[in-house]
Amino acid sequence: MENFGTFILDNWYLFLALIVIVGLLFVNLGKGRLLGFREVGPSQAVELINHENALALDIRSDEEFAKGHVVGSINIPFALLDGRMDELQRHRERKLLVCCESGRQAAHACARLRSAGFESVHKLSGGLMAWRSAGLPLERGATKGT
Repeated sequence: MENFGTFILDNWYLFLALIVIVGLLFVNLGKGRLLGFREVGPSQAVELINHENALALDIRSDEEFAKGHVVGSINIPFALLDGRMDELQRHRERKLLVCCESGRQAAHACARLRSAGFESVHKLSGGLMAWRSAGLPLERGATKGT
């Protein structure tokens, strides 16, 4: 046990790296809980939509949405989300599944929705790229309103 203390002092940079890595793992695993939303994969998203009446909210541009989106989803581009939050108020009690292309913007949108008082917010992990990779269907066409 005496040698362990000496080992730590002699290799302090390794232990510092270990602490940083463990810290980053905990942050990554707990970020959804800290931010108040859950990440779900494509198969879990299908369960939410089909069995729990979740509303898919696509935050991509109108053009991207028209090229293909989750069936039955509504489109409010991320840049317009704060200004159009009132359109979502009638869906406040429903579970929301937020989708973007890769999943990065959806995390920011989920945090904004939680701040606006939406209780059950989910982020599609991997976004529409993961949805397509899973071979799930896409609907094509113009922007749907709320």
